[in-house]
Amino acid sequence: MDQIRSTTILAVRKDGRSVMAGDGQVSLGETIMKHKATKVRPMYQDKVLVGFSGAAADAFNLFEKLEGKLESFNGNLVRAAVELAKDWRTDKILRRLEALLLAMDKEHTLIISGTGDVIEPDEAVAAIGSGGPYALAAAKALVAHSGLDAAEIAREAMKIAASICLYTNEEIVVTELK
Repeated sequence: MDQIRSTTILAVRKDGRSVMAGDGQVSLGETIMKHKATKVRPMYQDKVLVGFSGAAADAFNLFEKLEGKLESFNGNLVRAAVELAKDWRTDKILRRLEALLLAMDKEHTLIISGTGDVIEPDEAVAAIGSGGPYALAAAKALVAHSGLDAAEIAREAMKIAASICLYTNEEIVVTELK
């Protein structure tokens, strides 16, 4: 049986601004179930943004776990992410969850996976989901070759991803860390 899936989250940092964008599409197999889903959430006193890609129910479980870790570690995103990844990899139930998380605070952008990976990209952009590679490529080009700010780059890169990826739509929500 197909799972309900969400895709395409993009994080962009430029000129001291940090934003995360998500499209609104939720799919069940090859059927679009929802057009305007919210896939990016602020956490820990609005100091952390977290987005998800993959199985929606699994991602909500992981959001709760990450939020608990952030509370336990006073908002330290790196420590919370590492502890979540450890639990995710070693717990029999969590290990079966099929989702990726993209998290950012003012200093760090992290991709967190169920295989125990916590990856901090070298560059100012990161993306996950089926449209992620398209959004990532577009955002890299826009960061390097345009005068757009972080929010505009995220929006334009997501529009490009939506024009290529079947599982990404143009119902884009951009959230900025304050």
